[in-house]
Amino acid sequence: MSQEPSGLVERMEHHQIAVYLGAMAAGALVGWAAPAAGPGLEHAINPVLGALLFVTFLQVPAAELVRSLRDGRFLAAALVVNFVVVPLVVAAMFVFLPADQAVRIGVLLVLLCPCVDYVIVFSGLAGGSSRRLLASTPLLLVVQMLLLPGFLYLFMGSELADIVEIGPFVEAFVVLIVIPLALAWALQAWAGRRPVGQKVSGAATTTMVPLMAATLLVVVASQVPKLGDSLTDVAAVIPFYVAFLIVMSFAGKTVAHLFRLDAPASRAIVFTGATRNSLVVLPLALALPDGLSVAAVVVVTQTLVEVLGMVAYVRLVPSLVPAVTAAA
Repeated sequence: MSQEPSGLVERMEHHQIAVYLGAMAAGALVGWAAPAAGPGLEHAINPVLGALLFVTFLQVPAAELVRSLRDGRFLAAALVVNFVVVPLVVAAMFVFLPADQAVRIGVLLVLLCPCVDYVIVFSGLAGGSSRRLLASTPLLLVVQMLLLPGFLYLFMGSELADIVEIGPFVEAFVVLIVIPLALAWALQAWAGRRPVGQKVSGAATTTMVPLMAATLLVVVASQVPKLGDSLTDVAAVIPFYVAFLIVMSFAGKTVAHLFRLDAPASRAIVFTGATRNSLVVLPLALALPDGLSVAAVVVVTQTLVEVLGMVAYVRLVPSLVPAVTAAA
């Protein structure tokens, strides 16, 4: 019989879905009650997100990453579902999106990039292979940053060059990916040589849930004041986000079946195909010209829909991909 976690960190990890929903609700309340705090909170997004990704990468040993690159079938399935299937699904939806340019860019930014943070948590709760997902995150990050400009050009055409600059993309990649990854691996090396390094590393990994909650709170609170007259346009994309979650649950299962993956790996593929990188692409949306500021709110809206969707996924994916599929 399982015991109820006793420590604060253990309790937060045990009830992390409730913690995340509570953080978003608190963020919405702060954004509504104190809209003037929005710009200041927006400046806090990158630091708190960088810290979150640092802790995420800290759980990916450098040696494990090398080994993961040999897990050919899983990596191939992850790449196919995220960079072949997802763009095709988005293309099918694109013609039905609202005509507003900012809304379309926001949807493209968020749906074309696979998640690298809380997908690991939700996949694990549903019996998915969190270890494989965790080890694949650096590769997924690099590939999405390389392909995203090309995808945006394919969907938006030459008009994209007039409104999107490459600078913010490079800055986001360096600040949110390269630096946290380098620091995480440096701490791993220290932990491998010194007991104090092990203690620091162990303490850092316990901050995952609080950092995720803080990130969600700051992101939502900073973007709620921007809704203004755009509420109708933003609300119009919610059905597309819901449809995406439904379609990708079956598409992910199909891809996993084609690559003959076991049940834990198959569930992980379903989750990586469905969850999107809203928190990491948000700085890209924030860097767009003022006339396209709604794009950032469109990105955050996807986060709200997705976290609620993950509550359903955690319950339904084990039935969609039953454990008996592991038998070969």
